[in-house]
Amino acid sequence: MTAPVGFTLVQLRYFLVAAERGSMTEAAAELHIAQSAVSAAVYNLERDLRVQLFIRRRGRGLTLTPAGERLRQQARELLSRAREVEREARGDGETIRGPVTVGCFVTLAPYYLPPLFAACTSRYPGIEIDVLEAETGRLVQALGTGRIDFALTYDLGLTAEPDLHSETIAHAPAYVIVPADHPLAGQGTVELAELAAEPLVLLDLPHSRDYFRSLVATTGTAPDVRYRTQSYETVRSLVARGLGFSVLNQRPATSQTYGGGGIAELELRDGGPPLEVTLTSVKSMTQTTRARAVMGLLREIAARSAEG
Repeated sequence: MTAPVGFTLVQLRYFLVAAERGSMTEAAAELHIAQSAVSAAVYNLERDLRVQLFIRRRGRGLTLTPAGERLRQQARELLSRAREVEREARGDGETIRGPVTVGCFVTLAPYYLPPLFAACTSRYPGIEIDVLEAETGRLVQALGTGRIDFALTYDLGLTAEPDLHSETIAHAPAYVIVPADHPLAGQGTVELAELAAEPLVLLDLPHSRDYFRSLVATTGTAPDVRYRTQSYETVRSLVARGLGFSVLNQRPATSQTYGGGGIAELELRDGGPPLEVTLTSVKSMTQTTRARAVMGLLREIAARSAEG
């Protein structure tokens, strides 16, 4: 027979609210119960688990211990799963509803989020998608703190994160953009060595900058970075003005830029392996039904994009 669990979902709920509020008093006010009930629930939880969850300082509120921080993430997951079990037991599990928070690498957002929202509205109208658009480092941090359910990102520096699991859903080869009137614009392909003497317009995002600079460095010369920007479209507009060339991965549907000028795309004959577009999550975290549904939609969007 399975051994009984020594704590309750109510204790976990009270603990989570106290952790988020940093105060037993504020937690009690939010839960509309007596402060003594919150304090007793947390005390009994600590006793049953045999760990200290909070550091209590008079006048300074509550601070989570390392054990408390770990339990906060696990408690969120467990309570979320418990709510799913309840819905399914009541017979309303066929309708997937509730919030899903997706982390999205900033340059992937224009390509994946519009079709994702459209598909989700059509197929799962009960799901509410919230998005955190950021670069890789911030997305990894958000995964670790439970701020997001999963991340859609490039596999940039993720191999060094042993607590994360990444599933590749698409490949994005590097390519070059030059002004529409550039002498090489019409030849279709190029080697980076042919552009080594020209200035580089750098997409200056963490990890991305290292990736692009390493590609150019394969020519044997240090890239002449003349302009930097964290905006994908600003890179394209600067190139269209004749201020240099750039190396990118995602391809817009048009060669026109916000600034009105045009660019030409050139396949890289020496571009190296493509970037991997991944769905990345915390290994120890079981995804909710609604999060799995959204991940499935992103796989479908990536597959359609690969088909052309």
